[in-house]
Amino acid sequence: MPTLRPRFQVTETSEVERALKIAEATWPDATRAERVVRLLRAGADALERSAIEERARRMAAIEATAGMLEEAYEPGYLERLREDWRE
Repeated sequence: MPTLRPRFQVTETSEVERALKIAEATWPDATRAERVVRLLRAGADALERSAIEERARRMAAIEATAGMLEEAYEPGYLERLREDWRE
């Protein structure tokens, strides 16, 4: 089908073949091209979810540990430390 959009080729390696078989079992009525597009969308969605979950885990860790070392340093410690720095 003519298009102005970029195209790419994919060699059907064993990994690609496995993905296509899974796609065929999941979407038996879809054409091969539709399965490839759905696989790409599913992969992108999974990666996006993973990134969101990782960010949430990191934020939870930051919130859980925030302020834990407040008692380790006396008031004014940072300012006194900076006094020794060259401008």
